[in-house]
Amino acid sequence: MDKIAEQLYLDFYRATPTLSDASTLQRFGTFHDSLRAPIHRWFKYPAGYSYKLVYAFIDSYHLTSQHWILDPFVGCGTTSVAAKERGVNSIGIEAHPFVHWVAQVKTFWEYDLERLHRRILTLINALHKQLEQSSDVDISTFPSLLHRCYSPTNLARLKVIRDTIESFDCLEEERNFFRLALTDTLRTASSAGTGWPYIAPSQYHAKQERDALEAFIEQIQIMYDDLKQIHYKSRPDVETRLLLRDARDPYPVENDSIEMAITSPPYLNNYDYADRTRLEMYFWGWAQSWREITEKVRDKLITAATTQIRRTRFPDSPLDPDIALLNKQVYLELETKVRELEQRRLSKGGKKSYDLMVAGYFNDMVQVLKQVYRVLKPEAPFILVLGDSAPYGIHIPTEDYLGKLGIGIGFHDYHIHHLRTRGDKWGHNPQRHKVALKESLLILEK
Repeated sequence: MDKIAEQLYLDFYRATPTLSDASTLQRFGTFHDSLRAPIHRWFKYPAGYSYKLVYAFIDSYHLTSQHWILDPFVGCGTTSVAAKERGVNSIGIEAHPFVHWVAQVKTFWEYDLERLHRRILTLINALHKQLEQSSDVDISTFPSLLHRCYSPTNLARLKVIRDTIESFDCLEEERNFFRLALTDTLRTASSAGTGWPYIAPSQYHAKQERDALEAFIEQIQIMYDDLKQIHYKSRPDVETRLLLRDARDPYPVENDSIEMAITSPPYLNNYDYADRTRLEMYFWGWAQSWREITEKVRDKLITAATTQIRRTRFPDSPLDPDIALLNKQVYLELETKVRELEQRRLSKGGKKSYDLMVAGYFNDMVQVLKQVYRVLKPEAPFILVLGDSAPYGIHIPTEDYLGKLGIGIGFHDYHIHHLRTRGDKWGHNPQRHKVALKESLLILEK
């Protein structure tokens, strides 16, 4: 663990961390470092953590091309990209189909760079011609969200770029490269507030709209430069597997075969991960409505938001009885808090189903812990970046509960290390609870 201490400057390794150490520490549970890192920056998905955290654990455990890493919530591929850079095999599991596609594109580096460069120049020339010749572009079929995020002119330009890419003469992996460049362009070019946490096409969140073609060319140049920088790291002996599947279901992985698991599960903070990619899915035609997003994405993700809850689907006692078998104390505490949330919601204006969200989350995460435990080798670690929560002011120490449940499953020990405080920016909101929240590192040892 010494090398991890050197790289992360974690306060539990240092008796007197400096101010610079603390500021560095706060970023490891966020996407901040990845915003400027080659490959990682191809798609801004802030619901993630720093690739440097993956580097540190790979280096500390001396993992090589003979070893395997698992990420059961791989998202847009932070763990897989970092593992490939370090020459380690990886398996990533992701239930969100669009985000899974993003991860696939980000982990494919085996291009013929000279050919790709020629295709880029040809595509840009074709786009200039198409945009000069296009006058009446039909944008009426786009959902209203897109019309609220772009001017008619810029939305028409985005459509021309999209259609040109789809009909362009190139290899499919090259087409995916171009598609991802345009995907990242969507938020750059928009006049709406399209960053974290939600799309906000309102006057209050408005920003300067950028020309779609200009933004696309800039992004494709960044991505090509990243490939040139990373290309020498491509290793034919390293394998990256990305599986589109539910992290709660049995993994197609042999027992005792994985040297390390590292992930950041959805936080129990009522953030709708399906909504995060609504703009992109609408633009590419993956979905056309909130209902389609629910059917294709929201219903396939582990429970972490009230938008996923249908109260009729839960029994009167929503907590899985298996939790009581794993740890009676955790079960009783959760049961008490779920009942309290059930009562408290009735006096709240939104009447949000935080009670079932909490129960569903731990029911789901127990299944994930069981699968990861099964595939890990003896003494291998399972590293989770987690945030606690306080729905309606009732504190849920997620990292502590999951650690104790992990022991019940069979892990022999666990450690919790504080990374940073959370929720400070919402302190001015009189409707928000006053519970101090944090982000932590949970390390379970098999």
